[in-house]
Amino acid sequence: MQDWALALGLVFAVNLLPAFGPPTWAVLISLKFSLDLDAVPLVLAGAVAAALGRLCLAYGARHFRGRLSHERQENLDAAKELVTGGRGRALAGIGLFAVSPLPSAQLFVAAGLVNAPLPTLTAAFFAGRLVSYSLYVGAASAAAASLGSLVTDSLTSPIGIALQLMMLAFVVALVRIDWVGLLNRRSPSRPAADREAALAGPGR
Repeated sequence: MQDWALALGLVFAVNLLPAFGPPTWAVLISLKFSLDLDAVPLVLAGAVAAALGRLCLAYGARHFRGRLSHERQENLDAAKELVTGGRGRALAGIGLFAVSPLPSAQLFVAAGLVNAPLPTLTAAFFAGRLVSYSLYVGAASAAAASLGSLVTDSLTSPIGIALQLMMLAFVVALVRIDWVGLLNRRSPSRPAADREAALAGPGR
């Protein structure tokens, strides 16, 4: 049980990191061989721990949102309306969390900042990672001899670093771009009262 607690605690902690954390699949593969853990429960428990870590990260970003000015919060609401307004875009957003190759940490930070439906996105993330982790861990035996540098290589990959920097720039842009102006230009004929109601959302 101690090994399992260590493994799941490590996966959870890695998924709390907002940037430059090692890929969870690499952590799971390393844990499987270093602690001699069974693959099936490791994948299932690892997906749960990863989803909970990302959910906590998103709620942390949502808490930070409350420290922003009212204008910044309205701007983020406009970003949400532009990105998720309509059934098609909402489903595309859910799919992005399930199968996107982009670093998921910044996606969850962005979701927290714009007040996206975090339980739904976390469920999509869990389902997608359950499949991908199964594939990675299931194929890991063939590469067991080279596992020693797996996490290090994943952290120092130029492509991985570039993606992390790109996604961090995306989060900064999310806060700084004039989304309200973009929304108004996109829907000039929409009554102002309707736009304000959409930005306010439920409970505001």
